[in-house]
Amino acid sequence: MAHYFSYVSNFNYISLLPEAKISDYITVKNFFRRGQVAPDIFTNLAFFENYSIEGDERPDQVAQEFYNDPTLDWIVFLSNNVINVQTEWPLPSYVFDKVMLEKYGSYNTLYSGIHHYQTNEIKDSLENVVLKSGIRVGNTWDTSGNFIKEGNEYYYEFFDRGLGYTVQIPRNEFIDGVTNYDYEMNEEDKKRNIYLLKPEYLGILLDDINTIMKYKKSSQYESRTLKKGDNIRLYS
Repeated sequence: MAHYFSYVSNFNYISLLPEAKISDYITVKNFFRRGQVAPDIFTNLAFFENYSIEGDERPDQVAQEFYNDPTLDWIVFLSNNVINVQTEWPLPSYVFDKVMLEKYGSYNTLYSGIHHYQTNEIKDSLENVVLKSGIRVGNTWDTSGNFIKEGNEYYYEFFDRGLGYTVQIPRNEFIDGVTNYDYEMNEEDKKRNIYLLKPEYLGILLDDINTIMKYKKSSQYESRTLKKGDNIRLYS
């Protein structure tokens, strides 16, 4: 990220250090100014390539692999609008294990506890899909529509036009339980599919960032890379 901070403009903020004088300022980076990919680029997939994060691969390692420069990890973030790397980037395996154990309390609950139920695909005798796979049905059964209950058993019921009569599929054939572990791993895997700005467009992005980060003239303007805040001590 060090390369990114070279683009971030400075801000002279009144010093609150104990030994500071009333007129002392300290220069800091203005983190309220954030670079971004121009909308006409960000919304056009032609400027990007798909990339799959492998294992415990870090953003700087992705930048090294794709751009041959680990300091361009911030380009990886901007390309995917990543704000919080701790929640929007796949966790290292040892961290994932620790976080999951804290969340679910025990390995038994993590690996054996059911997070939710989801459907398997069902086709009729004519190979028409009558129930799509992956539909989340939760931990309770909705018996409206085609889901029915007879006694203590649940079924998926539909009229098979090829056979000419109504068919009932028992629960164990159209429903699977998704464990807490499988659910959490699937959520992590979603983070692995990212987009990366193609190297040939880096120059355009860097020019845009350089322009975005520069200040325009205002009452606090010192230069294109520096603003000065009001001295709140003088008014208190």
